Amino acid sequence: MFKRAHRLKILLFILVLFLFFIFSFSRGQVYNREELSYGVTFSKKQAVSLGFDWKRIYLSIFDDLGVKRIRLLAYWNEIESEQGKYSWQDLDWQINQASERQAKIILAVGGRLPRWPECHFPDWTKGRLKAQVESETLSYLAQVLERYKGNRQIMAWQIENEPFLSHFGDCPQFDKQFLDQEIALAKSLDSRPIIVTDSGELSFWLGAAGRADIFGTTMYRDTYSGFFKSYIHYPIGPGFFRFKKNLASLFASPKDWLVIELQAEPWGKAPYQTLPQAERDQTMNLGKFKGMIEFARQTGFKEFYLWGVEWWYWELSQGRPEVWNYARTLFAH
Repeated sequence: MFKRAHRLKILLFILVLFLFFIFSFSRGQVYNREELSYGVTFSKKQAVSLGFDWKRIYLSIFDDLGVKRIRLLAYWNEIESEQGKYSWQDLDWQINQASERQAKIILAVGGRLPRWPECHFPDWTKGRLKAQVESETLSYLAQVLERYKGNRQIMAWQIENEPFLSHFGDCPQFDKQFLDQEIALAKSLDSRPIIVTDSGELSFWLGAAGRADIFGTTMYRDTYSGFFKSYIHYPIGPGFFRFKKNLASLFASPKDWLVIELQAEPWGKAPYQTLPQAERDQTMNLGKFKGMIEFARQTGFKEFYLWGVEWWYWELSQGRPEVWNYARTLFAH
């Protein structure tokens, strides 16, 4: 009887310590709404897939929404669709238009960049040895940085996208040593900070944060799981992200932390434009959008890049301007 009581006391003590640990590491500063900064990610590929004039959407981001921070994507298979022949005009135009409007730019570069299938390697790399593809990747990365490093509106270079989430997307096997080579090359070419990103829900952040000058997390709440074949709502609160940031800070010390991809579009079992509205609403609608903004504020981050500006425009084109109009209020200050 005495031994059982003693064990219970030990278990209770361990439980109290565990809860205290969770409570302590879930604390952190939460900023007021007027202190927050919002930007967007723009994907020309996504705009084209929706059937739009991508330049028209792009200009609307600045001239209608009033965006002053933007993440742009240097897709390798668009820039070098033929080996050794570079096509810069579309990315030049995007960067020039943003620069003319004094927008701050994050330029993402690498084989793995946002939007499905996540990796965007040119077709001519297929069948080549890993070492050959890596050498060509470094060459492409150097070409991008050399071309744009003279632009002072570019505030940071993002190297690859969620590289430690290697199971997601149609991508080659991830190699940490090669990521280190990419980062070292970028640092040798320019002094601006390097952003490394990771999944907010499915990773511990340590590998990415330990390599980053600026660490960027994704942040999602409602998605479709191909594994479970169903829609899921992550059973986590804002404290989950504060906990992860505090824990990662024990082992890594980026100069800054931001949310590089804040969910603001539906995530369905098929492209959202092919789904009925009731199914789109399961993962994103105006109410969920507003809820996501407040959820994100309470995580303790200060800078957010919203994911889904193309969807907002698509909703607008369908005669539903509510999401676009609400997004406009976020960039008003």
